[in-house]
Amino acid sequence: MSPRLFLNSWAESVLLRWHPKVLGLHPAWVFKCKLIRLTDKFTESVYVLANEPSVALYRLQEHVRRSLPELAQHKADMQRWEEQSQGAIYTVEYACSAVKNLVDSSVYFRSVEGLLKQAISIRDHMNASAQGHRDQVSPCWPAQVIPPPQPPKVLG
Repeated sequence: MSPRLFLNSWAESVLLRWHPKVLGLHPAWVFKCKLIRLTDKFTESVYVLANEPSVALYRLQEHVRRSLPELAQHKADMQRWEEQSQGAIYTVEYACSAVKNLVDSSVYFRSVEGLLKQAISIRDHMNASAQGHRDQVSPCWPAQVIPPPQPPKVLG
């Protein structure tokens, strides 16, 4: 069995302070305990160095350097999509206001329609009045059409 199973680090430090022969410990067992203690300290030192704040900042910098171009591309895409959507929103709002203005102007269209009907009615009345006046002036309506005189032919 491993001596590690029997002793914790406090017990190892106490036993190893005494001379091994005084305690009656086997030299191989003492060497193994010292070796385990040395590897534990070495592992702890490597772990501390690997997780030192400057190393963490270096790893963070590497991560940012790798991911920043992709994030910048996503940002540019989002800005382009935002501009396109803002343009589409403006177009839709403009179209809605145009339709609303057309609906609001229906009163004016009805007024113009009434005025046009009135103008057509007045024109028809004026045509009828002119027709009646012509009937009184020239009773033989339609008048005979006399062709215009021809210029004389020059023989030459």
